[in-house]
Amino acid sequence: MNDLATSALRPDTAAPDLAHVARAVAGARRAFDLGTTRPRAWRLAQLDGLARLLTEREDAILEALAADLGKPRLEGYSTEIAYTATEVADAKAHLGRWMKARRVATPLVLQPGRSYVHTQPLGVVLVIAPWNYPFGLSVGPLVGALCAGNAAVLKPSEVAPATSALIAAELGRYLDADAVRVVEGGVPETTELLRQRFDHIFYTGNGTVGQIVMTAAAKHLTPVTLELGGKSPAIVDRSADLAVTARRICWGKFINAGQTCVAPDYVLAHADIHDALVNELTATVRAFYGDAPQKSPDYARIVNARHHKRLAALLGAGKIAAGGELDEADRYIAPTILTEVEPGSAVMADEIFGPILPVLRVGSMDEAVSFVNGRPKPLALYVFAEDGAVQDDVILRTSSGGASVNHTFMHLANHELPFGGVGASGMGAYHGQASYDCFSHHRSVLVKSTRLDAPVVYPPYGETQKKLIRYLL
Repeated sequence: MNDLATSALRPDTAAPDLAHVARAVAGARRAFDLGTTRPRAWRLAQLDGLARLLTEREDAILEALAADLGKPRLEGYSTEIAYTATEVADAKAHLGRWMKARRVATPLVLQPGRSYVHTQPLGVVLVIAPWNYPFGLSVGPLVGALCAGNAAVLKPSEVAPATSALIAAELGRYLDADAVRVVEGGVPETTELLRQRFDHIFYTGNGTVGQIVMTAAAKHLTPVTLELGGKSPAIVDRSADLAVTARRICWGKFINAGQTCVAPDYVLAHADIHDALVNELTATVRAFYGDAPQKSPDYARIVNARHHKRLAALLGAGKIAAGGELDEADRYIAPTILTEVEPGSAVMADEIFGPILPVLRVGSMDEAVSFVNGRPKPLALYVFAEDGAVQDDVILRTSSGGASVNHTFMHLANHELPFGGVGASGMGAYHGQASYDCFSHHRSVLVKSTRLDAPVVYPPYGETQKKLIRYLL
């Protein structure tokens, strides 16, 4: 999907054999226009279908994830299957409440009358999924789109071909195949999709492609949700429990071989505990993956050779405290800890999106906060401190899409918390009710009685009317 950035939506990226793309969109549009997707029963049926897909095709999903990313079975199950299953269950449990019109207060000047907010599906939505969690980040947004009553077109990532093929083959067996379409392919297919008119576009990926998606959406005035990335920092205070901190940072960083949008991208460690933290991190890597992580059944692989080469070039940015080993044929990069990293080095320029963790020394929490605030707003921020005042101060003085205190990316596990970015890390949010709201139009409705039709509001306006209107308003 990243290759879309190089196409820049050139007219010559579309080929004559892409007519199926427009047909898929038109088919989804027909289903929506017929009213098929609006009833609550249809929405629940789609959620039931997703639940059955997750259960009945679990082994096939895990095999596809292993083929694409070398993803360990337990990791694939917990981060992509089980997590999505809880999202489905949450939507089923709360759909009735989410769909219910919400009464709001009606001011005196509008009496007698009543006011409420009614949610409506947007129409046909496009979901463009990434390759790092190729199943969960394809199906997860669909949960919100379908429970909100939309038809949908899903574009899985071609960078994870086994998972893309599985989704294309299986989704229609469990969902309404007229209203939910899958378009496989690469840059030409994605470019052609972005030429179509949608009622909402949901994109997960990098900021460069996010700009392309937003530019294409602007041609149809289509609203977008952009789930992007960024360099998510982990700030470690001198009051932190270093053993627990090291475990939680390593877990969040090295799961999926670091290919996670909310993985801690770098660590800012207070000078008083910097060396001790590096030692704990190094020991934790060994405890998690052994002396030969390449042989560990619990460690994933880099998605392809291009990304492996990109990551390998970053290893010279500092001193290697742990890891650093490479095997291009196996798409393997060891869990790596870097120290003595210059803030202006290549590894600190863009999101790493791999198993390389720079640890930078800071003299104070003020210095850490200034460092973070001097860079684009990240998708996530992590602060490790036992001192509650430090926790509060860092959270209050920084900005990020989401945050966790004394853990990494566990805020995603609470479906009551909206997930999304801010600034360069994205716009819009989903998960739980936020997913339903993301794919819904909140329509304001005022119902007025005809029993009282005060003439004061109608012309001609005399002095008494003017005074009364000014009083009422």
